[in-house]
This record gives sequence, C-alpha cells and structure tokens, in this order.
Amino acid sequence: MSDVVDHLAQVNSAIAEAAVAAKRPAGAVTLVAVSKTFPAEAIEPALAAGQRVFGENYVQETREKWPALRSRYPDVELHMIGPLQSNKAKDAVQLFDVIESLDRSSLAKELAKEMTRQQRRPKLLVQVNTGAEPQKGGVLPEMVDAFLAECRDLHGLAIAGLMAIPPADEPPAPHFALLTTIARRNNLAVVSMGMSADFATAIAMGATHVRVGSAIFGTRSKA
Repeated sequence: MSDVVDHLAQVNSAIAEAAVAAKRPAGAVTLVAVSKTFPAEAIEPALAAGQRVFGENYVQETREKWPALRSRYPDVELHMIGPLQSNKAKDAVQLFDVIESLDRSSLAKELAKEMTRQQRRPKLLVQVNTGAEPQKGGVLPEMVDAFLAECRDLHGLAIAGLMAIPPADEPPAPHFALLTTIARRNNLAVVSMGMSADFATAIAMGATHVRVGSAIFGTRSKA
C-alpha cells in the first residue's frame, strides 16, 4: 500500500509541474483520484496521505465501501464519473457530492426531483461526447448550449461545468480545446478532463479537474 502513497505523490507533483508549465495559478487543478473497483483497503492509504477527492463509477459499489471510509474521513468529496441510470438518481443524490455524467433530459428531471426531495444539491457537470461516439454517453457538442438552457429553465438545475472523455484512438488535445471553448462560452467554471495518460495536456488546455486512477492505484482487475 506504500506504492499508492508514492504514486499519489508522483501524480500530484506532475500536476503541479504541468500547471506551472501552463502558467496556471497554484491550486487551479483538482485531482480526482479514481478509486472505482478498488477496495477500501487500497483507498485508505491515499486518504491517510491527505487525498480527499475521489471518483467512482457505480452506485452500488460506492454504497458498499464509502460510508465506513467517510465516517473516518468526513471531508471526502465523492464524484460520480460513470454512466448514471435515471432510476439511480435517488442513490446518486444521496451518495455523491458531484455528479459528472448528466447527459439527458430524463436524468435531469430525476435529479431535480431528488434534489428537491432530499434537500441535497450535489454539483452537476454535463458530460459532452466530443467525439460523437455512438457507444459513449454525453451530449453532442452542438447540443450543449440548448441542454444547459433546458436544465436551467425547465428543471431548475444549476450546472457547474462540463466533463468529457475523448476517443481513445484520437489525439486528446482538440477534444480538450473544444470542451474548454464550450465551457467558456457558457460561463462554466468547472472543466473535468484528462486521465492518467493525458492529464498534463488537459491541464495545458484548461482543465480544472483531472481524473487519475491507474497511475495511483495500479491496473484494475475489471472495468
């Protein structure tokens, strides 16, 4: 488990170096440590080392492993970064502090209902499908402005920012640039983009949050 602490330190150092190179101010980039599929005992060393922002993909997995961890580290911020079914909106609002994968009207409606019912308001990011990949969730780039207006005007949702996962077989920089352009056009402060292999590029292109898992926790045994 000492490897996790060492890797976390290396990633934080690389983030800081990339931010300096991009002339970004100190603290401009938040590391979201992607702990999906890793057990609590693998996550605890990162918590003990001071990491407080984590990303998970699955509601059920989060429910099983995080309550006990949060009882010991109550200042943790949990991000939902995977696809979210509308029928899981209740659990997502209850469990997560940030939901990064809002991508359709039906989900916006359910999140709005649950946020009102629970009186709990996680930050919301709209996922953008910058590569127009049919197998991937996300709003198409040309539809983002209209979807943001729908979230605001029809569902009463405040959107904090955007998230994207570029196509694996394409250079990420144009996709990062596109996401940043859309965010700036809509005065959105949060831009979540960049993972273990490309977070330095994402930081150079304006990322405020980078999602890094394998570089910290190692190779996953399952998707």
